[in-house]
Amino acid sequence: MAQGSMESPPHPGPLCAVPANAAAARPYIDPPLPLRPCTDPACQPAMGKITFYEDRGFQGRRYDCSSDTPTCSPTSAAATPSAWTAAAGCSTSAPTTRAPSTSCGAATTPTPSTGWASATAVRSCRLIPQTGSHRLRLYEREDHEGHMMELSEDCSCIQDRFHRGEVRSLHVLEGCWVLYEMPNYRGRQYLLRPQEYRSSHDWGAMDAKAGSLRRITFYEDRGFQGRRYDCSSDHPNLQPYLSRCNSVRVDSGCWMLYERPDYQGPQYFLRRGDYPDPQHWLGLSEAVRSCRLIPQSSSHRIRLYEREDCRGQMVETTEDCSSLQDRLHFQEVHSLSVLEGCWVLYEMPGYRGRQYLLRPGDYRRSHDWGAASARVGSLRRAADSY
Repeated sequence: MAQGSMESPPHPGPLCAVPANAAAARPYIDPPLPLRPCTDPACQPAMGKITFYEDRGFQGRRYDCSSDTPTCSPTSAAATPSAWTAAAGCSTSAPTTRAPSTSCGAATTPTPSTGWASATAVRSCRLIPQTGSHRLRLYEREDHEGHMMELSEDCSCIQDRFHRGEVRSLHVLEGCWVLYEMPNYRGRQYLLRPQEYRSSHDWGAMDAKAGSLRRITFYEDRGFQGRRYDCSSDHPNLQPYLSRCNSVRVDSGCWMLYERPDYQGPQYFLRRGDYPDPQHWLGLSEAVRSCRLIPQSSSHRIRLYEREDCRGQMVETTEDCSSLQDRLHFQEVHSLSVLEGCWVLYEMPGYRGRQYLLRPGDYRRSHDWGAASARVGSLRRAADSY
């Protein structure tokens, strides 16, 4: 049972982040870290205290907590807090025990948007034990196999330090850590306590991204040889960096390659993997002049129409389709409406032929997605994994 009260006054405590009224001293609050030991000189190792408030700016009903609370009562201020004060210790909170968590050291945070949450739902909290030392091992593969790196300090970008796109297993040797999904201490957070984590699911993640960048690497020669160029975002002109491209390595994310600058010419869809020569991405030449990082979505939905301007017979789908003719029962697709997610349309069945990236929006005729005719053969979600 959590120790708590609704009446005791807030404990000012030692503050590790900047208080709301100290803007003159430091005009911003330091962001959270993507991978950091849960310790701070101002934290008291033997005790901790956090105060939740129902309203922003430390107003409204409040709830003081000094230990783990598996279920915050819906009637308490901790259930839907809009502000909190952590007087001592480090804490992690979450809507449920399986939901995204948020870590916090001693600090005063007047609103959820000040770096600790995207919503006001907090259904449980945990006081993180403090230790004098921290040690963690990151592994390239599951079950603690492959390349390994040991850390004892914060790391703002795991990929730059680890030289790998993903972390698939972990071993926490000493102390507690907070792992972040994105670089610079952003994205989903995961509390790591001393134990072995043999896969990313063991720490509650959907995949193995851990403070990693979306990255694609182009090589001038086949087999990942010759001059190379790393890219982590859209690039309208690769010509100054590469005279040709004969192999590609995608560390993470989904990408569209174009044979001409400014996202023009034949397109090629690539997701995570190694492509030792152009044939592996169905390329017809060694020309890659621009690339686009495809935004990821948790859901995909598209409507295909028999006639232009989104008229005539319509079929809606949320799944890949290797043969559109078998599914549609009409010979051509003259217009489209992408409702959710990004898709790749292929000219021929079996995901072959010319490819076209479809982003959310209406395509009232085949020319809108860059095709010379309404002939289509297959359709695939532009997702990092299937």
